[in-house]
Amino acid sequence: MPHKSEKPGKASAKSKSATARNDIGDGLDREGMISVAAYFHAEHHGFGGDALADWLAAEAEIDAMLNRSKGIKAH
Repeated sequence: MPHKSEKPGKASAKSKSATARNDIGDGLDREGMISVAAYFHAEHHGFGGDALADWLAAEAEIDAMLNRSKGIKAH
């Protein structure tokens, strides 16, 4: 329900920026997607590996995925 000062049907600036969205539209921001992917990397090797390496691998995968979805080619 909108606040009394807001017009019905219009979202406030605060509510628009509350959830960062990517172009895929799933509501996850880039860092959130990297975090999930890094977790799965760690899970794959029994959580006994290098957390930084898991994060960096996940970061590269997510950036490549986002770039493909935007049609950006990495060099």
